[in-house]
Amino acid sequence: MKLPLILLLTLGLMVPAGAQVAEPAKYLAEVKKELTTVWPKNRTINLVFHGHSVPAGYWHDHEVHTLESYPNLVLKKLKEKYPYAVINVIVTAIGGENAVKGEARFAEQVLSHRPDVLFIDYALNDRFAGLDKASAAWESMVKQALDQQVKVVLLTPSPDQRLDLLDPANALEPHVQQTRALAAKYHTGLADPYERFREVARAGKLKAYMSHVNHPNEAGHAIIAEELLKWLVGP
Repeated sequence: MKLPLILLLTLGLMVPAGAQVAEPAKYLAEVKKELTTVWPKNRTINLVFHGHSVPAGYWHDHEVHTLESYPNLVLKKLKEKYPYAVINVIVTAIGGENAVKGEARFAEQVLSHRPDVLFIDYALNDRFAGLDKASAAWESMVKQALDQQVKVVLLTPSPDQRLDLLDPANALEPHVQQTRALAAKYHTGLADPYERFREVARAGKLKAYMSHVNHPNEAGHAIIAEELLKWLVGP
């Protein structure tokens, strides 16, 4: 379900006519070229994952499953594809955080890592901050990153099992649409695991992909990783 244009405008997302998400095959072409470069001409590629408890690796009962969570699942697949690459996966995510708090430490704790690609994943927690504040925070982070020539990929949320993903009126839906609109407005990358999880929910299998009420297990993290790899692997 797409939100009406008038609602997007009230959220501050003045999306220009014709704006669209970047093309997966082209957006990270230079990064993918660097990933294929062999020593001594190669360099370290920094992938920074900014967000809340899911990219931080939290599963059930506050356990942190770093190696089974999507930043490192992405790294594992990238090393299979790019055996000569030096890749740093840098996780700046904090459990329980929303985009407002993430934006407050963005320049000092995120851009300081000099990311080649920045992934932003806050929508799951932003429903508690509200659309207006979340929109302003996301937009600020995107603009700061683009000003530094950083490539940006925005993520739609993973599930909260207390919400019905098949109900277009659920509390996550406006944040999903807001994330998609921002990616179109700024012509960044967009990874859309939310839509994949909707397909899982439609099949009645969502519980099999979750370790906790709102934390995916390895199978759920693999879905997110697959959506990110569409930007990093391929033509």
